[in-house]
Amino acid sequence: MLYKRLALAEMVTWTLLILGMIGKYAFGLEWATTVGGSIHGFVFLCYAVTTVLVWVDKRWSFGTGVLGLASAIIPYATYPFERSVEKRGLLDGPWRLGSDEESPRGVHEKLVASALRSPVLALIVTVVVVAVVFSLLLLAGPPTEWFS
Repeated sequence: MLYKRLALAEMVTWTLLILGMIGKYAFGLEWATTVGGSIHGFVFLCYAVTTVLVWVDKRWSFGTGVLGLASAIIPYATYPFERSVEKRGLLDGPWRLGSDEESPRGVHEKLVASALRSPVLALIVTVVVVAVVFSLLLLAGPPTEWFS
């Protein structure tokens, strides 16, 4: 359910970003891309983090995981991707690493298991990390200016 909601939120924020770009370039509203882009950037980072968690927990193939991450880069692709993995049963069941029934293998599974077993702490850490990355990206300026 969380993954579906984030996929939908990512699509909505693409709309905000596109409307912001229209506002900026068609009507001179400089603030429009800042607002739309900021909201979209934050949701994008949250979707990416969740995609990695689901990828590790559900043991998606490398290709499926990369496609999940790439779907956030293509406007409106997150929801069709989520529907696709849902139909294929790749989101079925509870969090595998969230219980003590299965021992995590490898560092990546141990990190995910620890996050799932302490969700409040994981949420706080995730929000802080996303906020720091988000702030650094804001300092870097618009992506169109990164390599200028």
